[in-house]
Amino acid sequence: MESGTVTTPFGRRSMTLGMLSSQVASREIEPDKTVDKWKLYRALCEARPLLGVTDRALAVLNALLSFYPKNALAEEHGLVVFPSNAQLSLRAHGMAEQTIRRHLAVLIEAGLLIRKDSPNGKRYAHKGRSGEIDEAFGFSLAPLLARSEEIERLAAEVIAERMHLQRLRERLTLCRRDITKLIEAALEEGAAGDWMTVSAHLRGLLERLPRVPTAVQLAATLDEMELLREEVVNQLEMQLNTQNQSGNPDQNERHIQNSNPESISELEPAFDEKQGERAVGNNNPNTEPSDERRLKALTPSGGVTGEVADLPAGHRLKSFPLRLVLQACPQILHYGPGGTIANWRDLMSAAVVVRSMLGVSPSAYEEACAGMGPENAATVIACIFERGGHIHSAGGYLRDLTRRAEKGEFAIGPMLMALVRANAGVQQNVG
Repeated sequence: MESGTVTTPFGRRSMTLGMLSSQVASREIEPDKTVDKWKLYRALCEARPLLGVTDRALAVLNALLSFYPKNALAEEHGLVVFPSNAQLSLRAHGMAEQTIRRHLAVLIEAGLLIRKDSPNGKRYAHKGRSGEIDEAFGFSLAPLLARSEEIERLAAEVIAERMHLQRLRERLTLCRRDITKLIEAALEEGAAGDWMTVSAHLRGLLERLPRVPTAVQLAATLDEMELLREEVVNQLEMQLNTQNQSGNPDQNERHIQNSNPESISELEPAFDEKQGERAVGNNNPNTEPSDERRLKALTPSGGVTGEVADLPAGHRLKSFPLRLVLQACPQILHYGPGGTIANWRDLMSAAVVVRSMLGVSPSAYEEACAGMGPENAATVIACIFERGGHIHSAGGYLRDLTRRAEKGEFAIGPMLMALVRANAGVQQNVG
């Protein structure tokens, strides 16, 4: 704009001190200063959250820039564009003229444009005899040229903040994966510890995050999760060190699952002992293994007759805590006696009912009980039922899992933990 002049809006539009400030700042443009208009526009798009303009307002600004004849904004080329509302609407992809006027007001309020109105409010230009524009009335792009360094700095801040958020999210994802995998390994291999409490703590940390967390919130949650991961690793390392010091060289080469196959009983509910059964992991040679006793005493009505003694040596699956099974498979709760499941007997009774609903034949379920043990067969049925329509042939799927279990190629732990995570995600979305 011309040095030493002040322009006021036409008609009923009022003048504000903000408009005056923009005009004063535009007079201080350095001589010969130029800036690529499209590079500056990209910086504007990045800095939009800090400038307080909408994406629709930037679309109108993009249309205005398209009327500027040069790629480089410079005072020597003039900084005023004067398209009609009809022309501006076409360049703005058919945006309504009333909407265009509203977004132009936003751009002026943000100090990105100056309205240079003619005496009658129309937009036009006076040309000299040589055909060059002497004076134009419309919208001045001078604020963009004057604030180009500020706009680029704001854009750099937004980009840096976005990269910081992305790095925090990546670290959070990796930390969550580490903790989840370590808990799965601990449950699968029977490591001692209250792993359900650790899992619940992890879920609590994640559920506390809002849908769109800030960098501060992500960083605070990440700090707590990294501490939790360190605690889990330390606990597992202590168990490994204890095992290595107390075991012989052959035992040191085995997994925790092989050296102490029943240690997961520390997480078993107390009702097992109340029923007069010894806790899993009791090494009393005069007492029958709990799986064998349960098969004899709690044989489901579906006609299961297999015994644990029939399972191939080294391929016996481990029974997981009942509360973990019910947390992973809550849908089976409705099919227990009285609409609830309080113990393994209830779960096995519910599995017989659900087995019929899934179309699993009695022989397939009998083979599963013989190959996996009755508790694990009921657990697998609960998992299949929880997955619902994802499995087309429940009977064939169960037979395949039974064959894999007999070969030592199937483990229930990852299946349960996957369902626990899936159900936790559903509950979080519903909440």
